[in-house]
Amino acid sequence: MGRRDIFSDVAAILHPVPQQSDPDQEDHEGFLAWREEVAHDQERTAESLRLAWDEGEQDPLIGALAAARRAKEEAEQQIRELLAYGREFVQPRPYTLGDLAAAAGMSISGVRTAYGHRDVDSVVEATGAKPREWRVPDEGEAPK
Repeated sequence: MGRRDIFSDVAAILHPVPQQSDPDQEDHEGFLAWREEVAHDQERTAESLRLAWDEGEQDPLIGALAAARRAKEEAEQQIRELLAYGREFVQPRPYTLGDLAAAAGMSISGVRTAYGHRDVDSVVEATGAKPREWRVPDEGEAPK
């Protein structure tokens, strides 16, 4: 393992080395290859963080946190669009609120209010699909 510093520590957090629960597992060779790949990812990330720091671009921890926040926001947007797709586009019947809630780790009422017209429009743009007749009310629009 390389020297410990903020660059290698942040890289280790971003690319945790997998632990095998059963060493007698059938695909032990595949597991070892996976661990080696993760170790290389750590090294590349640490070097990239070092380079960005040396060039005065960004602090490694602050940069990693900002990137994680962006990834979280993108994942939340993707969840909203998938929920919109499941409720507004799937024919002949949409997915149930209960099934979507369980898959998304949300409450049924959370699914019901999780997406809006912009999310539906994003699904239209991404897929070319046409939503069902009924659509969630626009923000500020009273439910009918």
